[in-house]
Amino acid sequence: MFEAFWWGALGASALLIGALIAYLLSPGRRVIAAVMALGAGLLIGSVSFELVEEAMKSGRVGWVALFLLLGAAVFAAGDWLLSRRGGGHRKDPSGAQAQGSPLAIVLGSVLDGVPESFVLGLTVLQGGVSLPLLAAVALSNLPEGMSSSSGLKAAGWPRGRVVVMWLVVVAVSGLAASAGYLVLDPAGGLVSALVQAFAAGALLAMLADTMLPEAYAVEGVLTGPVVVAGFAISVALSAI
Repeated sequence: MFEAFWWGALGASALLIGALIAYLLSPGRRVIAAVMALGAGLLIGSVSFELVEEAMKSGRVGWVALFLLLGAAVFAAGDWLLSRRGGGHRKDPSGAQAQGSPLAIVLGSVLDGVPESFVLGLTVLQGGVSLPLLAAVALSNLPEGMSSSSGLKAAGWPRGRVVVMWLVVVAVSGLAASAGYLVLDPAGGLVSALVQAFAAGALLAMLADTMLPEAYAVEGVLTGPVVVAGFAISVALSAI
């Protein structure tokens, strides 16, 4: 369990690194968008090879498809609720967060990070953390930390406040990974497969709702090739 916690916290620590980069180096929006698109491609690969493929081994295709939809619906509902309460612009690098709720921004960031951390805990339970998934989580979290923190900086948030916010998210991500380790059993048959499908649906919804729109708003048609490059990297890592 403790190993899962540290792997989950390690993957989420890229958020904190991204925040420090935003405050110290002020990266451009194109750099942030490119890294975000690459991380999205890596996560799509991890969802395909680490979650859906494993869930399909249960032989219950209909149930797997249903829980994919349920995971997406739960994430979308949470994202919609937090957006109405002031967390809708949590990844905007331009400072739109100034009009939002600090608590909603924090909870939104937690919502984004829980599914991927939960799955990291499962991979530890299966015999060792998945390096492709860990790379995907870290590379998707890095631009999120950069983009969100750039916006919070523009909105006037002091660096210390932002660091504390991301430390909270890192801790929750570690706990989510521990929960994945404790709750999921790789030999658990249908139940384990359905939980994997649910997490996969939530991750795909997160990519579609938050990461890809932010990347496309800056990179335009170049977003597609960069996402596919991330997916190709995930394919290569899965063969290691």
